[in-house]
Amino acid sequence: MIEMNSTTPTVLIVPGLREHVPDHWQTLLAGKLPRVHSVAPLEHDKLNCAARVDAIDRALAAIEGPVIIVAHSAGAMMVAHWAARGATREVRGALLAAPADVETPMPPGYPTTEALDQHGWLPIPRGRLPFPSIVAAGSNDPLTRLDRAREFAQAWGSRFVELGAVGHLNPASGHGEWPRAEEFIRELSSTSDVRAFESARAS
Repeated sequence: MIEMNSTTPTVLIVPGLREHVPDHWQTLLAGKLPRVHSVAPLEHDKLNCAARVDAIDRALAAIEGPVIIVAHSAGAMMVAHWAARGATREVRGALLAAPADVETPMPPGYPTTEALDQHGWLPIPRGRLPFPSIVAAGSNDPLTRLDRAREFAQAWGSRFVELGAVGHLNPASGHGEWPRAEEFIRELSSTSDVRAFESARAS
C-alpha cells in the first residue's frame, strides 16, 4: 500500500492501444491508489500516435502537483514520443512496463508495422528521458524481445528490470494484479534526488 501525504504524487495511468481492460493490472492498480488519473480513451484516431500524445498532455494538464507515469505496452512508446516532442510538464518518474516493440512485426491481431509507421509510431524515440524511469520487461514477451527492451532502457536512461517469464504482463498471459507495480511506484516516489536514482540505476 502506498501511504498518502501532502507530497504523494498522482499516478497517471497510460494504457496501451487496447486501453482500459477491466481485469488488467493497470485498471486494478488504479482502484487501489490514493491519487490516480487515467488517460481517457480516444473516440477517434485510435491508432494515431500524435492523438495519443495529445491525450497524455490533456491528462497531465488536469493534474496538480507531482506526477508518476505508469505505462504499459504501446503506452510506454506513447510516453517516449511525448517526451521526444518536448515534455513541458515536470514528471517525477515513469514506470514503463512491457514496452511494445512497434518497429518489429507483432503477432496476428495487432497492428502491422506498416500501419504503425503510417500513423506516426516509427521510429521509436531513442532520446534520454528527462525524468527517472524504470523499464520492466519479461523474457518471453511476444511483443518485445528482451534484448530489445534492454536496448530501449539504455537509450532512455532507464533502470532495467527483467521480470522473468511473464509474457506481455497482461490478462492473456495470466496476469491480473501485479503487486510489483506498487513497489516500483514507491521507488520512483522517493527519488527526489535524481543523482541518487542514477547511482541506483548504474549499480
